[in-house]
Amino acid sequence: MKSSPLNQAQEPVAVIGLACRLPGGINTPEAFWSLLSSGRMAISEVSQTSRQWAWPDAAEIPPYAALLEQVDQFDAPFFHISPKEATALDPQQRLLLETSWEALEQAGINPASLRGSDTGVFVGIFSNDYQLLQIKQNDAPHLYGSTGTSAATASGRLSYFLGLQGPAISIDTASSSSLVAFHLACQSLWNGECQMALASGVNLILAPDLTVAFAQAGMLSPDGRSTGFDAAANGYVRGEGCGVVVLKRLSAARRDGDNILAIVRGTAINQDGASQGLTVPNGPSQEAVIRKALAAADVQPGEVSYVEAHGSGTQVGDPIEGRALQAVYGEGREAP
Repeated sequence: MKSSPLNQAQEPVAVIGLACRLPGGINTPEAFWSLLSSGRMAISEVSQTSRQWAWPDAAEIPPYAALLEQVDQFDAPFFHISPKEATALDPQQRLLLETSWEALEQAGINPASLRGSDTGVFVGIFSNDYQLLQIKQNDAPHLYGSTGTSAATASGRLSYFLGLQGPAISIDTASSSSLVAFHLACQSLWNGECQMALASGVNLILAPDLTVAFAQAGMLSPDGRSTGFDAAANGYVRGEGCGVVVLKRLSAARRDGDNILAIVRGTAINQDGASQGLTVPNGPSQEAVIRKALAAADVQPGEVSYVEAHGSGTQVGDPIEGRALQAVYGEGREAP
C-alpha cells in the first residue's frame, strides 16, 4: 500500500492538549486513565443519581446509564453570560465551554492569546434533550432559548467567546460525531484553513425519550453491561460526557515547544451506504474506510498492534464490524 504524493507531503498532526468530563467523577485525563487501568465501571442505576425520570407505564427500561454529576452547575459570569441566558443555555454548551478552556490550559496556552487567530473549532454534538424539555414545559420562545439549544451555536459560541476566526463547525453524525469532528479538524489543519484546532464531542442525557425509544428497539443492555464483540452481547448502555483535544501540525508544535501527547498520521471517513437496514453496518464499507485511513497514514495493517473500536454490543452489528477489522488487520498475521 503506497501513499500518494499528497499523503507524502502531509505531515502528522500533534495532540498538544486534552481535557474531559466523564462519568464516575472523572474530570481529568489522568483520572480517566486510572479508571481504565483499574478496570472500574462508571455505570450506575439512574435512580441512584440526580436524574429522576418518569418512565412510561409498563415500559421495560433498563435502569442503567453512565451519567455525569452536577450538570446543572455553571460559572456563567466567567464566560460573560447573563443569568437569563445561562438558564436557557443547553448544559451541553456549558460543558463544552468549560472543557475547552481546560484543554487549552492543559496545553499551556493562554486562551486570551488566541483572540483574532484562525484557530478552528469542530464540535461533535447530536442530542437535543434540553430543547425537548423546554418544549414540554411550554417555555415562551425567546432569542436565548433559540441560540441556547442550537447545535450550530455550540461551535460558534466557543469561537465567539475566545475571539477565534477559524472554521467553526458543529457535526451531527450520531455516534461518530466526535470522530468526524476530529477528522475535519485534521483536514482543516492539513489544508491550511487554520493553524490550530479544537476538536471535541459532547453528549448529555437530560430527558428519557431516546432511552425509551432505544429500549423498545432492543438496543439497550438489560443488565447494565456492554459486552461488545462478545457472544454474550445483549445491547449497550447509554452514557454522557465531553472530551476536547487541542491540535497543531507537528512542525508547528515542535517549533512552539508544545507538549506533544500523541501524533495523528492519517484519518478517513465514509458512509456504509446500502445495507440490510438503516442501522445495520456494511462490512465492505467498513473495510474500505480502514484501508483509506491506513493509506493516508502510510501504515501497513501488520504494523498496527492496537485497535480501539466502537462495539455496540448488538448481535447484528458487532459481528459485521468485527469481521471487517479482522479482514484488514488480519492480513499477513498468524492465527493466535
